[in-house]
Order: sequence, then C-alpha cells, then structure tokens
Amino acid sequence: MLEHDRPITRAWVLHPDLKTDYSRRAAEPALEEGVSLAAALPDLQVVGADVVRLPRIHPGKLFGKGKIEELKHVFHDAEVELVLIDGPVTPVQQRNLEKEWGVKLLDRTGLILEIFSDRARTSEGVLQVEMAALSYQRTRLVRAWTHLERQRGGLGFVGGPGETQIEADRRAIDDQLNRLRKQLAKVVKTRELHRASRAKVPFPIVALVGYTNAGKSTLFNRLTGAQVFAKDMLFATLDPTMRKIVLPTGDEVIMSDTVGFISDLPTELVAAFRATLEEVLDADLIVHVRDISHPQSEEQAQDVHAILQSLGVAEEAPIIEIWNKTDLLEGDARDAILTQAARTEDLFAVSAITGEGMEPFLAAIPDKLKDPRSEETLTLAFAEGRKRAWLFDAGIVTAEVQTETGYKVTVFWTQLQKERFVRL
Repeated sequence: MLEHDRPITRAWVLHPDLKTDYSRRAAEPALEEGVSLAAALPDLQVVGADVVRLPRIHPGKLFGKGKIEELKHVFHDAEVELVLIDGPVTPVQQRNLEKEWGVKLLDRTGLILEIFSDRARTSEGVLQVEMAALSYQRTRLVRAWTHLERQRGGLGFVGGPGETQIEADRRAIDDQLNRLRKQLAKVVKTRELHRASRAKVPFPIVALVGYTNAGKSTLFNRLTGAQVFAKDMLFATLDPTMRKIVLPTGDEVIMSDTVGFISDLPTELVAAFRATLEEVLDADLIVHVRDISHPQSEEQAQDVHAILQSLGVAEEAPIIEIWNKTDLLEGDARDAILTQAARTEDLFAVSAITGEGMEPFLAAIPDKLKDPRSEETLTLAFAEGRKRAWLFDAGIVTAEVQTETGYKVTVFWTQLQKERFVRL
C-alpha cells in the first residue's frame, strides 16, 4: 500500500490534568504537544482535543463515570476511531475504556513508539524501535500483536487485522524478541567498530542535542550543507547523521545530529536507543539547541538535562547552549533574548533559518574544545604503530625516544584526547 493510499484514522487527543500532581506540566501547552505528536503520523486526522481535569485517578477506567459517558457521545458524534491519551494508561484502563467507547486507544508511550516506528529508516533504528515496542507490549497484551501482519508504517497500534489469543501473542513476542536481540547485538558491535574507527581520527566530535523540533536538523543542514530531513514536526529526525565541517578558524570537527528528546520519553525507547544516544557520550562538545520562541522552552530544557543525566553525561562535560528560532521573536521579547545571550558565557542566540548569530557561535567552538592540557610520557611497543600514528596525526607529540622494545613518547594532550587514545 502506498503511503498516500493509507486509510485516514479520525483521532481525538485527551490530556489528563491531575490536580494532585504538583509536578505536572501546564495543561494547555501539554495538550498542544500531544496534538503535535498525533499530527506527526501521516495517517491520523486529529478532529478534536480536550484537557480533562481529574481530582484523582480512577484505577479501573482512569476517568469518572460521568466524564466517560460524556466523552462517549462526543466521540460517537465526531466518528472518532482512535483516542490518544497524553499520559500513562494501564492495560486495565485501556481495555475498559476501549469497551466503553468502542474505539481503539493509545497512551503517550504507545503514540511515541508508533511515530518512531513510522520514521525509522536505518536497520538499526528499525530494530531499536521494534525492541522498544515489544518491551512495551509484553507488559500489556490487551490486543493482538500484529506487527508481522501490518500493511502500513508503524507498529499496528493504529490499524491492523484485530484480536487474537493472548497466548499466541506472547509466543510471537518472545520469539521475535529473541530474534531481535541477536540482530541488535550484531548492529551494536558494528556501531562500536565505527566508533572505534572514528576515535582514530583526531577530529573532535560536536553533538547537537535538544528537545524535539528545536531546529537541530535545520541548524545541522546550515552548518554542514547536508540535506537531512528537516520539518516543523515532532521527531522529524530519528537516525543520527555525522558530517565533517571546517570552522572559520580552519579547525575541522565532526558534527553529529541526534534524535530529539521529549518530556516523559518512554523508558523503553531510552533503553532501546541507548546505542544511538551514546554518540552523545563520545562527543568532545555538546551543543544544546533550544527553541527559544516556545512558551515552554525552560521546561523543555530541564527535560533535556534530565535525559542527558540518565545517559551518564557528566555535568562537567563542555556544553554550549543555542537559543534558536530568534526569527520568530519580535519587539521587546527579541531584544531581551539577544541581550541576555550577549551577556552570558557559552550562550548564543541564533536563527538556523536566516543564519543570524552563527559567526559568534562558530568562533566559540574551538575555544571550548581547547581543554587544559597536561604532559605525559607513554611507553609503546613496536607493534602499537597505529596508536603512535594517531598521536602524531593529532599533533600532540612533543618528544620521542626509541628504545629496545618500542618508543617512549611524550605527549601534551587534553583529557578528552587521552580518553580517546585509551579507546584505540
């Protein structure tokens, strides 16, 4: 089935706003993000969206009886086929609500998994999404696992043949999980080999990270001249891309564009995409790209920092912060952002669309990569010619003495260069 021939599913988005959850996100922006997530799937048509205020969570059905009945009439009149809950839904709640409303239901995790499955292009991305989806479904089994039978992109949550026995689902999931683990193990090994080969190249790696739709891919395209898919849409980029660029100073770096983060990113996805996200751990410099025009920009930044910490990115890792999309600001708001950025170290206000602010940002990259250096003498055997060549290519050798068993090499290097050398 061609993409433009996919049947369109009429969907309604609900954001539960629990009054007793004091750490909850602001309801209206959260609902807007939920609608944007739904719009990221080409075969969904969002026909309505609501914030549902909840004094408490009802264990069996999430919402109260009156609200369920009210929404049932709304969904019937609007001919809704799929309800998207922008939050967690237990298997029991999902099953009961589907029976009450006569529609299919997806929670936030299921929707994000569906988007990732629809977008994954590389073999590694496909495997990682399938592993995440299976881990999610393994805890549920409230409907058939129809992944092998689907005729559309995605995971089969939105469309598919229908129910089968839970026992058959469980066997299918277990068999597929075992197969995917073996395939992913091979892919991870290949990625480790690629990472090791990059470690032999003395160019520093600069990783772009940020909330989804912050403009990372647009910035990446402007800096590298690449044609990475960039669109005003959540999770437009899933598969990491790397390109070498020459800075105005003449320094060469490798720029890496990574998958966007999002609040409440499913733990299954964090685990499955760890091999991809670990590219950030290998970076010599992290560039945190923020959509400064977004009303929830500060909250999004906190979500990004939380995910970076969960990945093991140390607080002392060198970071530059980019306030992107200044072209969307006007008047006093724009002036305030530009003034604050000008007065703050390692902070730059830019527009990836117009190119505004790029020169100061690019000029700052070499300075951030020039970490404090220390002198050290290494003993290398004759058989370690590759390591010796890497040291000379990196331009950090200050003296060398040949011995009976090899070489004594004196280097003047940064901690990052030392760590990269150890991984050779």
